[in-house]
Amino acid sequence: MDKSDVTLERMRTFVRVAERGSLSAVARELGVGQSTVTRHLRELEDAVGVPLLSRTTRRVTMTDEGSRYYADSIQILRLVEQAGDEARGTRGASAGTIRISCTAALGVLHVTRLIFAFQDRYPDIGIDLSLTDERIDLVREGVDIALRLGPLTDSSMKLRALGQSRRLLVAAPAYLAARGRPAVPQDLPGHEGIRMSNIAGSDTLALQGAGGERHAVPFGGRFRVDHGLAAREALVAGRGIAPAHHWLVDDLLAAGRLEVILPDYAPPPIPLSMLIVPERAGIARVRLLVEFLAERIGGIPGIEKPR
Repeated sequence: MDKSDVTLERMRTFVRVAERGSLSAVARELGVGQSTVTRHLRELEDAVGVPLLSRTTRRVTMTDEGSRYYADSIQILRLVEQAGDEARGTRGASAGTIRISCTAALGVLHVTRLIFAFQDRYPDIGIDLSLTDERIDLVREGVDIALRLGPLTDSSMKLRALGQSRRLLVAAPAYLAARGRPAVPQDLPGHEGIRMSNIAGSDTLALQGAGGERHAVPFGGRFRVDHGLAAREALVAGRGIAPAHHWLVDDLLAAGRLEVILPDYAPPPIPLSMLIVPERAGIARVRLLVEFLAERIGGIPGIEKPR
């Protein structure tokens, strides 16, 4: 092996292709031609002396040797980046790009503003924000941190609890004028419900009373949707009643376009967490964003930070 041919540029290209599983996707990401990506991989494999990737017409996967080389490459690149950060001191922390994945509606309505404030403080840090409600593979998609609502089971990520997202039962005044206002949870089955199709068990609504008593009532309706912003529009249009995160509807409540119903009964809160890819946790700019978001997230309406 000619060690001089194992360059950081070729190693970075290999790592990104291994994570994304696509030469064309990495070429677009790096702003180069696919032939350049192919050449970097060929030159690295020639230098190492073993095939690192297996290519098919549909996907690129790592060989056994490639998996071992990938794990070592991640550590090497992380150490190189950290060394650069430490050498540059404060400036090193404030340069580079961070890739974030965030629950879609929360990202659109609130997290983007936090990111703007973060970039105002650190103008040399670029942010690549991906909005999705799907549980993606953070490493394969090249994501550094992710903000997620709901229980999490991925033990391979560093998890930081950000708080609980409070929820309310809401409806538009026009809907309540036409259909009447529920007085107790048992009135809800006679109303139109706006349900989330991507949440299991949404045909039953769990509520907790002010005294701690629990209720589970059937919850149906003609409109189901898999995105919080579409549910928000359905509520404003008077299509029914829905449990909604406070941050999703706080401006509509303030403007009188929605009203809280059954205020003595609330759906249970949902945990809000930050997932951090372990290999990226030591990067100075990632640490800055993690701490910034953890500090500011409590300013989002209805997010109750851990005590």
